[in-house]
Amino acid sequence: MDQANVLIISDDPAFSRAVTSRWRGEAIVPAFTLLGSNPHWAVDGVFDLAIVGDIPTMSLASLLRSFAADSKPVVLVIDSNAAFATIKQEMPGAVVLQRAEGWSDALVSVCIEILRRIEAERRMNEAETMRSTLEREAALGRYMLEMRHSLNNALTSVLGNSELLLLEPGDLPPTMISQLGTIRNMALRIHETVQRFSSLEKELTFVERYQVKDLPLRQAAVACD
Repeated sequence: MDQANVLIISDDPAFSRAVTSRWRGEAIVPAFTLLGSNPHWAVDGVFDLAIVGDIPTMSLASLLRSFAADSKPVVLVIDSNAAFATIKQEMPGAVVLQRAEGWSDALVSVCIEILRRIEAERRMNEAETMRSTLEREAALGRYMLEMRHSLNNALTSVLGNSELLLLEPGDLPPTMISQLGTIRNMALRIHETVQRFSSLEKELTFVERYQVKDLPLRQAAVACD
């Protein structure tokens, strides 16, 4: 798992210290970037999660609009419900926590779950991309195996005719005879490659049958463990 990047925005250094110090007690600690609400800045997207607390209400709306455009998860810690309407209007998907006793524990727990969800989604997307790649490669492999007979027939014709011409060159010039030899040799190399496809198919079929046959034994071994 790659280290997560957490952006903390607050005009109160004590808020940032409370969050980072509490998080350092966890098994996995992200990289932190600390910023204030002034001067106005644009969200650059180089983070996985943003935490906002102790900033002026007047700066909150524009800040949330920047986050909404970036579509990254945001957790806000508020002292009162005064800012709640503004938050839900500008960014309905934001997570809002009321500052109370033990707020840093609750904040870190929520943030850890969000980062776990992000990591799970990342792995799912990677798995989906890999599955699509494997499906394309499998389709290409099946096509190559299906076409190898037609390719072998064409190669047989090329080899047969080139060898006949080489055996009875007649009045062919030496340069053309040399070219016929090149055609024959290249056809042989292609034939060897096609034969390798057939051998590979047999090897994969053998491995697949072995795995299916051996599956009950491996399942029993896992159950015993």
